[in-house]
Amino acid sequence: MKRINMILPVLTLLYWSIPSTAQVIPGIKCGKYLQEIKTEIELPKQAATPVLKLFSDNKQITAVTSNGVYRKTGGKWSGEPFGSAWRTATIDTKGIIWLASAHSIQQEGVSNQLDLPENAKNDTILSLLWENEKTLEVGTSNGLLTYDGKWTIIPIGLGKRVNSILKDSKEDLWLATNDGLLRRMAGKWVNLDDDLMAYGLKRKYFALESGHTNGDILFGGLFSVGCIAQDGDHWLLRGADGLPFGPITGIKTSKNAMWFGTDRGAIKKDKGWHYYNGKRWLSDNKVNDILPLDELTTWIATPKGISQIQQVETTLAQKAASFEERIKLRHDRYGLVSDVSLTRQGDLSSSKMSTNDNDGLWTSIYLAAECFRYAVTKDPEAKKNAIKAYEAMERLETITGIPGFPARSLVAADESTGQGGEWHLTPDKKWKWKGDTSSDEIVGHMFAYPLFYDLVAEGAMKERVKGLVHRIMTHIVDHNFQLVDLDGIATRWAVWTPDSINFSNNWWYERGINSMQILAFLKAGLHVTGDQKFEKAYETLTQKHHYAENMVQQKMYGPFDVNHSDDELAFLPNYTLLRYANDLKLLPTYTKSTQRSWRVEQPDRIPLWNIISSTALNKDCDLKIALEELQLIPMDLITWKMENSHRWDLPQDQLRDRFGKAQAIRPIPTPERGISKWNSNTYIYDSGSDGYGEDDGAFFLLPYWMGRYYGYFIEK
Repeated sequence: MKRINMILPVLTLLYWSIPSTAQVIPGIKCGKYLQEIKTEIELPKQAATPVLKLFSDNKQITAVTSNGVYRKTGGKWSGEPFGSAWRTATIDTKGIIWLASAHSIQQEGVSNQLDLPENAKNDTILSLLWENEKTLEVGTSNGLLTYDGKWTIIPIGLGKRVNSILKDSKEDLWLATNDGLLRRMAGKWVNLDDDLMAYGLKRKYFALESGHTNGDILFGGLFSVGCIAQDGDHWLLRGADGLPFGPITGIKTSKNAMWFGTDRGAIKKDKGWHYYNGKRWLSDNKVNDILPLDELTTWIATPKGISQIQQVETTLAQKAASFEERIKLRHDRYGLVSDVSLTRQGDLSSSKMSTNDNDGLWTSIYLAAECFRYAVTKDPEAKKNAIKAYEAMERLETITGIPGFPARSLVAADESTGQGGEWHLTPDKKWKWKGDTSSDEIVGHMFAYPLFYDLVAEGAMKERVKGLVHRIMTHIVDHNFQLVDLDGIATRWAVWTPDSINFSNNWWYERGINSMQILAFLKAGLHVTGDQKFEKAYETLTQKHHYAENMVQQKMYGPFDVNHSDDELAFLPNYTLLRYANDLKLLPTYTKSTQRSWRVEQPDRIPLWNIISSTALNKDCDLKIALEELQLIPMDLITWKMENSHRWDLPQDQLRDRFGKAQAIRPIPTPERGISKWNSNTYIYDSGSDGYGEDDGAFFLLPYWMGRYYGYFIEK
């Protein structure tokens, strides 16, 4: 038994340095999936942007706007302005469009208008329905009128807002009003709320639609959407059932889904719930109408135009290629991968790259992704990209003139440095570099360099990596496990010295994570350079200062503050440490730390943490969820403002986050929250910069290519 127990840890250690073909975790065949993409439909110039109604047949799509009717056939729009101040519209039994202003109705292309009768002239038209070729039903702010050559007021509707009118398969009429759900059966009107409907519905209804089954009636209410089913199999969906928001002001059905409109976004219900809110998905959050064109394509009419939401068949490999192209086009700043700002909201042509505190860390994410990509594909482009990113990061160290001290960022001397920071001019006065480098940066550098050394670098390039890693780690070790800046003083956050980590109250929170970081750096340094002084330093910290024991509790969580940005600073060195640690004695301690972190992080659904934990623990740590999350990441990485604090389906945590912000009890669904590099709180309701920036997307590339490298994801 002793011999077996010794073999198992050795196999676990070997596992980190070999590619996916030798690992035992079954891979998932990913293949094709449907990616949702939003496109703004460009209306003809003469059309007003408030789009009121959408209709379609097999040949054309019709959009009714506040100034007329426009048709799209064969990809081209036709139509000229007709009237103005239209508020709603309907289509008659012959396919003719009828438009309504506040007080009158007019057939498209006809000059004569039908005014409301004198006793209803101050009412506002809300809804229309041609019951048959002769009879028009008109819902107003004060009741229901019928026109069949003369006006008739329907008594049961008096005083009620008639928001929607529907004729069912039995020729019965239904009215959604602010005082009950009204039904006309065999010529007799009844208010179902007087006898049947639930008290909790508050007698308020806003939308009606026929259900998938003949005779079913769907209704949108104040707090719910429901179905009165022909077969008695009724249902009601509320926030507790997953309904994101209401009132439901519009309902449309397709073969496999139901769409709901609200004043704060659109909702799709298929096997799950999907909420489309904010400019990532809609021109405007107020939904006027919804038109499913087919099972994959839906148009949504809003006061600011039409948004198309389409499910496009693709693969993660194709998605990765698109993300690579984005970086090449807009995010390559001197080889560093940089965020961009947009001078015009949502306009990518107005992008402008700028310096960032963590240029080294974000570039390292991309560098590591390209290393894994090259190892998987042997694509020369991946190798070229990796070398370019490495050389840019290498320059962060050489530009400072301090051996082993990398800058946070660099800019040309005549470029803006943004606000704040510690900037220094190079001796030739051509460049400026940013100091006070943090532990975040070293985490990135020491995560990516060993991977570049192992998977990409050859010959002289390998020697360059060895020299750079040796300088960085020598600087840290020789300065008592700190980064020391130009002024001879340790930087604010790059501190791993035992006196601080073990004995200073100011470092209680970072004790575990910083202990893990320095042990990972030292093992990576030993692996790349072979210099035994890094092994001796590692032994000093583990044997004399208990750093391995410190890192068991590196993840801080309730009752302590939860710092989500620290997760990235923990999982990256966790991977590095277990990839290069050959310490059989401490392996159980490191494994215990990883297991503890994974247990806490598992609900967060972060694909990179799932993949690193799977690799570290040699078991499937929700790899299927990791795959799902990679698929759910939107193609649009503009930092739109995403608001979710009004939602019903995301109950609020009684504990606020470390910044005092309200958060949900579960993560906000990925397509519905702000863009995250895995270093922010995915439970926060509201986030984003209102469309004045774009992320580079390397946060997708790293888990994707890492998962491919270890064989977790298999592209068919």
